[in-house]
Amino acid sequence: MIDVESDQFLPGARLYPSSDKSKGSISNPDGSYQLNLSPGDYKIVCSMIGFANDTVAITVTENSYAKHDFVLGEDPEKLKLLVVSAGKFEQNIDELTVSMEVINPNLIEDKNTTSIESALEQAPGLTILDQEPQIRGGSGFTFGVGSRVAIIIDNMPLLTGDAGRPEWGFIPVENLEQIEIIKGASSVLYGSAALSGVINIRTAFPRSKPQTKFNVTTGVYSTPANPETKWWNNAPIYSGFNFLHSRIIKENLDLVVGGNVYYDHGYIGPPVIEEGSQVIDSISNFTEEQVAKQRARLNFNLRYRSKKVKGLNYGVNGNGMLAHSNFALAWLNDTSGIYRAYPGAMALQDQVIFNVDPFIEYVTESGVSHSLRTRFFYVDNEITNNQSNSSTVMFGEYQLSRKFEHIPDFNFTGGVVGSATQSKAVLYSGSGLPDNRVRNVAGYAQLDKKMWKVLNISAGLRMEYFKMNDRESVVKPVFRTGISLKVKEGTTVRASHGQGFRFPTIAERFILTNTGTFGVFPNPDLEPETSSNSEIGIKQGFKFGNFMGYLDVAGFHQEYHNTIEYLFGGWDPSIAPAGFKFINTFDTRVRGFDISIMGITDTSKDFQVTVYGGYTYVVPVALQPDSIYAYAKNRPLSYNLTRYDTTNNILKYRFQHTGKVDIQFSYKKWSVGYSGRIYGPMMNIDLAFKELEELTQPFSQFANIYYTDFFDKNNGFRYIQDARAAYKINDHMRVSLVVNNLANKLYSLRPMKIEPPRTTAIQFIYKM
Repeated sequence: MIDVESDQFLPGARLYPSSDKSKGSISNPDGSYQLNLSPGDYKIVCSMIGFANDTVAITVTENSYAKHDFVLGEDPEKLKLLVVSAGKFEQNIDELTVSMEVINPNLIEDKNTTSIESALEQAPGLTILDQEPQIRGGSGFTFGVGSRVAIIIDNMPLLTGDAGRPEWGFIPVENLEQIEIIKGASSVLYGSAALSGVINIRTAFPRSKPQTKFNVTTGVYSTPANPETKWWNNAPIYSGFNFLHSRIIKENLDLVVGGNVYYDHGYIGPPVIEEGSQVIDSISNFTEEQVAKQRARLNFNLRYRSKKVKGLNYGVNGNGMLAHSNFALAWLNDTSGIYRAYPGAMALQDQVIFNVDPFIEYVTESGVSHSLRTRFFYVDNEITNNQSNSSTVMFGEYQLSRKFEHIPDFNFTGGVVGSATQSKAVLYSGSGLPDNRVRNVAGYAQLDKKMWKVLNISAGLRMEYFKMNDRESVVKPVFRTGISLKVKEGTTVRASHGQGFRFPTIAERFILTNTGTFGVFPNPDLEPETSSNSEIGIKQGFKFGNFMGYLDVAGFHQEYHNTIEYLFGGWDPSIAPAGFKFINTFDTRVRGFDISIMGITDTSKDFQVTVYGGYTYVVPVALQPDSIYAYAKNRPLSYNLTRYDTTNNILKYRFQHTGKVDIQFSYKKWSVGYSGRIYGPMMNIDLAFKELEELTQPFSQFANIYYTDFFDKNNGFRYIQDARAAYKINDHMRVSLVVNNLANKLYSLRPMKIEPPRTTAIQFIYKM
């Protein structure tokens, strides 16, 4: 079999009779194949991800053979609709029993994405609060610790082992197949962190034709809408360079090499060092040059497809990054210092991070798939203010996937997962020692059955075992089930119920630090969180003239037990007078609905329109607003005693309304695009912000924390607009102008952190 575009052989394509997928075969490195069938009439299907199927009708007679050369052509529209995250095997998106968003890599490239979270922000139902992902309001904000959304790349976990946070700049944006976002509890297949969903980033292996790509960009921050808030003296530029080379070597060795270098002056500045004769900040005495962000990253994928053993492939993937960055917990004030950090609340970080992932896969002629994937993941963070930490994660997963020979359209997916995390940090000495470890073992199984060509049923179970240091172990079963029904051509309804489970991170249990006035306190007794997600939805395909796509509507009901929150109070005066601590609080519930749309108009070869967007509405509430869950210096803590606004028992750090849209018009060599995001009012915040203002009032001549006044005046609808225009110089080169925050709006998404002012960038892409 061959690729119609390059006229080259296609190894790894799957062939099977349409009546029985279990009687299949895999093409060899030279494109040849053999399929043994009993006498009879068959329709033989040849399929491969990224290509349109080729089907031929044949008649097999006794003691004879038939020969056919299959020819596959690229099928980008099909690629957008094929996903693997929902069941860990290839499915069409309209057969899923769960809600899923798919982001095509073209959108990421068109938006000049330098770090992937800015592109993820366009996905309906997903919000990024200062790098923390939040799906359907399933979590609040915990200052970079303990993500409730599993971040995985090629089915391998990407959250750091000690703090459970994503490192977005580490993801190779230059080499993406697509991004799949599962909305709802997904712990059966993806484990602890998938309490409210999964973001699966899939990288691309080579096609038959080699590809080389370079992407160069440079941009500048505009002066903020309030000029008096501008703090920088140097030109506030950012610039980056991506490269990718992908090819097949001698028909059976796949090679991908990519990398990125990036510099960002940044828009958040260091605290004021001096004001007149008063020294404001002697702790974080940083210069403008020191707070600039820099990184260099290099990644590779190697896969060898055996010539001797059909269906066997093995290889190793790797990625490494050196980075210098800063992070600021709070702004200096809510007026002239809104783009500066609060004294002692900014830290600089030098990071070394890398992973090495050996793997082996074997697919038998009968369609049974075995895979063993392993990972060594290392992170070392040298941070000012005695915040340094390092961790290693050893991870392995064996997975078996089988289509049963005598039961058509019946798929089994099961596996065993194990991980060992080791952390070394004085920062986490709340356990009694700076060395901490976590062990996890899990087993899972999921069954998927298609009946009468219209009904899909799915059910899965997972058993989790966790142990942290020498503390008690935890064993937890989680379950999911789902159903989808094709009512008619283009219309599918679905319903599902899934459970989630999340074990606390090392940071949440054992973090111990102070800045003199405020501290962060350990909680070794912190318990795991659990969740459940029920939903019902409908996916409707449509075609109006040349505009085709789908509309998806879903209603959901989510409940969370033992919710972990980051709370302010007086905990242990021997550490600090007051500060923050991770606490198990009350039970919570989030109800709502979301709408998604994806469509494309292809009226001719020269003109095309693409649309992607949606709207999400959530009502997140505390179910036990009067329940006392902790005491801080003998002060009882409950929902009603710790919230800024107790009206209707609404949870903090959620937006009730969010809307997203991206639309692009392409005509011959020109294209223009527009992105818009609407965030409704943030529904609630901690009462602690008001208390912090009162506590720091005596130091107002130096630095007084201000937030509630800004919150009261600016907590309305935020409408953020981006725009872009591109010109295709020839088949290899394209130049773009990309403007983000087009109106240069002053806005905040999480407390005491302002978002970037307008940025304007030029992007140049070369492909061959």
